[in-house]
Amino acid sequence: MTEAGPILLVGCGKMGAALLRGWLGRGVSPDAVRVVEPMPAALDGLAVWHCAEAGGLPADFVPRIVVLAVKPQVMAAVLPAYRRLARPGTTFLSIAAGRTIASMAAALGADAAIVRSIPNTPAAVGRGITVACASPTVDAAGRALCDQLLAAVGEVAWVEDEGLIDPVTAVSGNGPAYVFLLMECMAEAGRSVGLPAELAMQLARATVSGAGELARQSPEPAAQLRRNVTSPGGTTEAALGVLMAADGIQPVFNRALAAAVRRARELAG
Repeated sequence: MTEAGPILLVGCGKMGAALLRGWLGRGVSPDAVRVVEPMPAALDGLAVWHCAEAGGLPADFVPRIVVLAVKPQVMAAVLPAYRRLARPGTTFLSIAAGRTIASMAAALGADAAIVRSIPNTPAAVGRGITVACASPTVDAAGRALCDQLLAAVGEVAWVEDEGLIDPVTAVSGNGPAYVFLLMECMAEAGRSVGLPAELAMQLARATVSGAGELARQSPEPAAQLRRNVTSPGGTTEAALGVLMAADGIQPVFNRALAAAVRRARELAG
């Protein structure tokens, strides 16, 4: 990734900063990055050139890629300032949930090369997953560069149908929150059967993180890993009989993700 620049990062919040650290960790020179961020403290000591707003960029600065890492609700106000950068050879990569390619093209111009992507928060520890979708105006080089930059914080997958981005958001974009809630529920259930609260949370945290790592490393599907833990007539089977009942966890997840997809589509307009 040493030849990835010049990169313009617009917004250096938690996800923007995670990406920036990933790039620098993969060998991108700090000199190859420019950051627009109104709160310098957000850079947390990262030694890269930065300014508070688009007007502070050098007039002759021409990035290969503009990474849009601002909050979705301010995207419409931010984008027009970068329209001048929409030229051949420059790709815009958005990580803002709910902002469609069409909405960004309306601000940047119909010919702008735009990639819409949805990362998730484990990117902060290099274990995220991002799904991306490219507009027809993105060339092979632009797509490859986006793939490299996103891969600096975890796995990357691509879809050709932008309509899949909302379900992706529901599953992986929001997914860490579901896992943390599961951890909370496990700990509370442990407390309800007599465990001290602190020990119950320690057990839940270690079990969820350990099981996740086992799933990552194992070639077996999740269903088989579950069966490997489940002895006939044992305690795991008794618990799974409740969780896998007709009114158990699956229909709850189905309703939850359907609600997330509906909300994503509402936010996209």
